[in-house]
Amino acid sequence: MLDTFSFETLPFSVLTPAEQEVLLEHVQRHTFQPAARLITAGQPAQGLFVIVQGRVAESEGAAQPSTPLLQPHNAFMHYEHGDYFGNWSVFNGHAIHDFIAVDVTVCDVIPAPTLLELIDRNTLFADYFLQSLTAKRDIIAQQAPNQDMAEFMLARIADTTLREPLIVEEGTTIEAATRLMREHKADSVLAKKGQRYGMVTGTDLLDAVIINHLPLDTPVSSIASYRLVHIQPDDYLFNALIIMTQQQIERVVVMQGNQQLLGVVELTDVLSQFSSHSHVIGLRVERAQTVAQLREASFGLTDLIKGLIATGVKTRFVMELLAALNSRILNKLFMLIVPKEVHPHVCLIVMGSEGRGEQIMKTDQDNGLIYREGLDWPQMHEVMRTFSETLISFGFPPCPGHIMVSNPEWVNSTRQWAEKLTRWSQSYEGEAAMNLAITSDSKPVAGNVALFKVARNIFFRRIQDNDIFFSHFAKAAVRFDTPLTFFGRLKHSTTLDIKKAGIFPIVHGVRSIALEHKITQTNTFERLEHLVEKGALQKELADNLSEALSYCVQVRLQQQIERYTGDPTDIDQIPNELNVKLLTSLERQLLRDALTVVKDFKKYLVQRYHLTF
Repeated sequence: MLDTFSFETLPFSVLTPAEQEVLLEHVQRHTFQPAARLITAGQPAQGLFVIVQGRVAESEGAAQPSTPLLQPHNAFMHYEHGDYFGNWSVFNGHAIHDFIAVDVTVCDVIPAPTLLELIDRNTLFADYFLQSLTAKRDIIAQQAPNQDMAEFMLARIADTTLREPLIVEEGTTIEAATRLMREHKADSVLAKKGQRYGMVTGTDLLDAVIINHLPLDTPVSSIASYRLVHIQPDDYLFNALIIMTQQQIERVVVMQGNQQLLGVVELTDVLSQFSSHSHVIGLRVERAQTVAQLREASFGLTDLIKGLIATGVKTRFVMELLAALNSRILNKLFMLIVPKEVHPHVCLIVMGSEGRGEQIMKTDQDNGLIYREGLDWPQMHEVMRTFSETLISFGFPPCPGHIMVSNPEWVNSTRQWAEKLTRWSQSYEGEAAMNLAITSDSKPVAGNVALFKVARNIFFRRIQDNDIFFSHFAKAAVRFDTPLTFFGRLKHSTTLDIKKAGIFPIVHGVRSIALEHKITQTNTFERLEHLVEKGALQKELADNLSEALSYCVQVRLQQQIERYTGDPTDIDQIPNELNVKLLTSLERQLLRDALTVVKDFKKYLVQRYHLTF
């Protein structure tokens, strides 16, 4: 009976004491010499191998023990201390791949019958082996030390305490509504008008009487706002916070469908249980009267990111909140720098990760300006240079490719944008393809949004039903290698470009399919959801891609935070570099799973778009 098996890490940490005893009764420790076959393709399954010491190479091709199977180009995946393999052989009844020792290797081997017994007895243990990357990460989240906060932030609206809506009927006066709000200690009422509801806040009542001098017998329905922001009861509570940040409001209405009013969620209700100062930052942004005040407010973003991650909030939600705050910062800077009379005639857009709402730590500026044909604004380029330089002082690095409003090439009229998009969509290669990829993720953040929509609609018309275009466009997603064999070279190289290896192939591949189906959303997660709705992607594939992207971003963010000096103006010179040596065995396993998803997705793209190299 083995008594040194480690139950400290997943998936073994979910086993009960009785189940641990079962494992210990049957597990055996074996030592394998270099070139020894631990598992042979086509042979019956032996069990689950957990590496105690050494390295093991997995290969798709059969070979003799003495042949070049151990060479890097023949092995597609490596395993080392703390990793496990062989589970799929157990589930299939026979091995599909060869597993060969690279070094002297010590493994704890859990026999196949024992593994199947534990899977049958323990649901979490079973899910970890049998389910997707999504399910695996959910199990990990359940075991995390910050689970309490994570559970709160991922709670559904319906599971939280809703404020009962204070409703007044049509004809209720301002005076009566004020007395009712005081009686119920409420900050707002919903005024009914026909089948519609309108929101009236305490501030609205004061403005009506003090500033606009309306009589107290004025119907309160006449000052209500009927453009209510509402959410569904199955939405996340954290989404309510994001919406309030985006819309610059302090309450949202909860509706079942579009008809049944269920309640109201107040900002104070969320913030009373959430320790971040996200809304404080938002308020400081809105109240900023000078560039200096806005700069000071923006410096709080990195600490906010660290706080959110520390509380266990999912990376996707962090990205959404940060995207909302970044957009508010850019919009405010635009308002402070660009003359007011020009605002209706120009549109500031962001591109790349900022346009997709997938930026975490401050990354390179990718922005441009669209202006109305015939606009007479002699100071335009000077003001745009000031805008870019100011953002640099905020800690947003300049774009190495000069894709910024300070570069006149990215300041264009609607006609010029249309001409460039047409030219890029016909070129397919090199810089044109890169520019097209960047601009296809554009999002307006300030000025006249209609100008952006004109340019976007032109672009969609140009690429409609153009199979040759999509074949060339999608090719970039499979350009970079997905180095699963990297895990076997840690003694010689410890860094991995996670953007090239994992993030970009997913982002660009999904971008290609989304453009093909005329999906206007730019966020990769939203694109995946819409592709599933349209039947363009299988849900399982979309879920795996979503989870793989989220994890790749998460591990990159973790190491970016480790490198953070505390100075919000410092620029991370290696933002995409991942030191795999700093990852735990569990983190390496999840990264390997994520990169496997990427590898399979690239095969899918090759087939879908008939790609050749």
